Amino acid sequence: MRQEEYFSVHLGLTINVEPLPNGKSLPNFETFSTEIPPLFRIASECNTLEENAERLLAGFGKEDSKALVTYLSAQNNKINLLLSYVLSQQDNANYRYITETFGASKLSFYSPHNFTVRQNVIVKLFLDHPAAAIYCYAEVVNCSALDDRFLIELHYTRLLEDDRDLLIRAALHCQQKLLRQRAQQRNMNNNNDE
Repeated sequence: MRQEEYFSVHLGLTINVEPLPNGKSLPNFETFSTEIPPLFRIASECNTLEENAERLLAGFGKEDSKALVTYLSAQNNKINLLLSYVLSQQDNANYRYITETFGASKLSFYSPHNFTVRQNVIVKLFLDHPAAAIYCYAEVVNCSALDDRFLIELHYTRLLEDDRDLLIRAALHCQQKLLRQRAQQRNMNNNNDE
């Protein structure tokens, strides 16, 4: 699948965008893989383990596994809360922005200052669901002036495939939530019309 084929959703995620210093080139993929901070690797591995556990539990009979699923869900929620807190410590206020849109191939955000097109940046994305953080590189592909701010669009240039999968799951979760809200709104409108 080509990068342009992934869809984006409107959601405000906390991100850090740090421009690379002048003259510093984009690392090759091997160097990039080794420089990912350990906490970001742990977050990704926790999500992979959670996804695998969910698949295993789906095979249990409903009555047999109800108590076990409830217990494991509570444990998972505690771990996610702790992980979210620890990951929030990686958020640097000097480089903090909120996304306008995000997806598995690109993101956009508003900034009070402009960025240079083709500029390389380090990006940290902090996801709420699943609780995770992603470390990657991106390139500025668009910078549009809008009143007193700039809309910046980035395309990922160095991103682990597992992290791309996390972004896909986060975008799908956002879409499902939006669809549920729209269905509830339709039901409320239909009930009010009767």
